[in-house]
Amino acid sequence: MSRIISYRGLLADDAQDIINLHTNNGKTGYKIVKLQVIGIDPRTVNAEQMLKIYKVSQTTITSTVNFNDPTLLACAYYESENTTAASTDTSIIFDNEIFNQDIYVTNYGSSSTNYYIELEQVDLTEDQALVAIIKNLRNEQ
Repeated sequence: MSRIISYRGLLADDAQDIINLHTNNGKTGYKIVKLQVIGIDPRTVNAEQMLKIYKVSQTTITSTVNFNDPTLLACAYYESENTTAASTDTSIIFDNEIFNQDIYVTNYGSSSTNYYIELEQVDLTEDQALVAIIKNLRNEQ
């Protein structure tokens, strides 16, 4: 049986949030089903933001997107222009991968960004949990 859980937050420029998902036995898995971003005030702020979600903590926050990076789970680009008629543009891409460890949300750009994430929670067999943990350990090296 799966269920949807959600997280939201306001993330400063050049910052990182951790979403604690790990469990003692690793038998609870998650996958991203929705990711949304919006600036703090799209009517008055010129903003270009790159929000990314990783499987491991990031030592450097950047705007660079590399889909060959096995630790990258999702990215969202948000742009807002300060005009009389506010215009915005958003591009969102996320992987369909199931993970069972903490995830890390980063923001790089010109201001703070609000984010909203929905995760589908799934039960994992012992073998699936072990595979997910091993993949995560490999990514941390």
